[in-house]
Amino acid sequence: MEELYNLNVERAVLSAIIFDPEIYEEIAAVLKPEDFYLPFHQHLFSAMESLFEQELPIDEEFLRKELSKNDKFDEVAMVEVLSANPISNTKAYVKEIKDYANKRSLITLATQIKKLTIEDDLEVEQIMDRVEQKLYEITQESVNEDFRDSKSIAASTLKEIQRLKELGNSKLIGVDTGFANLNDKTSGFGKGDLIIVAARPAMGKTTIVLNMALKAIKRGEGVAIFSLEMPAEQLMLRMLSADTSIPLQALRVGNLRDDEWSRLSSAMDDISRRKLFVDDGGYATIHHVRSKLRKLKSQHPEISMAIIDYLQLMSGDARSNAGRQQEISEISRGLKQLARELEIPIIALSQLNRSLESRENKRPQLSDLRESGAIEQDADIILFVYRDDVYRQYQVKEKLEKAKMDDNKALIEKYEAQYNELKRKLEEETELIIGKQRNGPTGTVELIFQKSYTRFIDAKTSGASYEIILENENIDKTEGKIDAPII
Repeated sequence: MEELYNLNVERAVLSAIIFDPEIYEEIAAVLKPEDFYLPFHQHLFSAMESLFEQELPIDEEFLRKELSKNDKFDEVAMVEVLSANPISNTKAYVKEIKDYANKRSLITLATQIKKLTIEDDLEVEQIMDRVEQKLYEITQESVNEDFRDSKSIAASTLKEIQRLKELGNSKLIGVDTGFANLNDKTSGFGKGDLIIVAARPAMGKTTIVLNMALKAIKRGEGVAIFSLEMPAEQLMLRMLSADTSIPLQALRVGNLRDDEWSRLSSAMDDISRRKLFVDDGGYATIHHVRSKLRKLKSQHPEISMAIIDYLQLMSGDARSNAGRQQEISEISRGLKQLARELEIPIIALSQLNRSLESRENKRPQLSDLRESGAIEQDADIILFVYRDDVYRQYQVKEKLEKAKMDDNKALIEKYEAQYNELKRKLEEETELIIGKQRNGPTGTVELIFQKSYTRFIDAKTSGASYEIILENENIDKTEGKIDAPII
């Protein structure tokens, strides 16, 4: 088996630092003492770090004194370092040391996996979590990107401008949201964006993102869904209802006419050929999502978006003693970093605080987000789903119950008529409130919710006004504020 170290390379790098101490900081940005194989080389690099922090010379004399303090000095090993051939370009040598270190870490991890699996009395989930965490740490250690200079940035910017020019007058420069009115205000979801879709229960929190997913796979794109609340079959029923215009309730009980069976069969054949992937295990940490999504994206480059349903059901680091607020911060930051790494938008559903129910105006605002601080900071776009008819139905039902308790026949008849009218409505006006957009306007997009088919469609007109509020402005100015007209 190949030896997983090269002592000559290690000596050459350490010798280069002694002869030119100014390069220490550049090398220390990549290597750590434990990346060296030989213990003396580890001690020597640690001594260099100590001298650098004390602003003392990194030379033979001071290194000898520093190492002697802890009885770590080795005369023979030091002579071997000083005798190494001088090198001018250390980058390739540093990379080789780092590569060997990562390989050794992977071998150590393999041994740890065996120990965790056979010797330690741990649950499988705990073992998987520790392995994923360690593998992620090794992966992060192996990534070290230099600054991008102005020449490369200018070239990539020109390439992007040319891509936009080829789109002609199209306002869609990101991933299609599936809704024309929303595309008009966002130019599509950006690759690398974290999008939060939030609502109170019964508003269609889940339905609207499934509509987005359905339209994406119909365009030939791929979509990954982490469903922590409902099984994949229930998601599929909703998508089929929206796709076939067959009422969801009819699909649930299989009560279909012959023509509906035919439409269903055709839709099933079509959707089975699309690139839809659902993880409905009901449990997910940020490490779980990261590892699974990385693997899926590498196997299916056509994946254009990922959906998390929903954020508050994700678990934080099981070993952390931090509170839930810190866990959500870890999760939202991790999702944002993953979106950038994979260059796809990640859409995460989020709950809203129950306290908004006590307000007269129940339209959501940023402060209604649960554990709002981290989510608001990390998100590029925050969307709120609001249907006024849902609250009107609740209010009328409460009045009806009170009228029944008072045995007021006139009011019972009045409220029963109102309640039945609301329940019979096939379509409801919906406000998709843009509470935050890092690079665009806030405001309201008008949609129509077709209840029977669990489907949102664009309203014919969207006459809301918009105000530009960019991320680099003081975010406190927009805290709890929605720049949308109150209807």
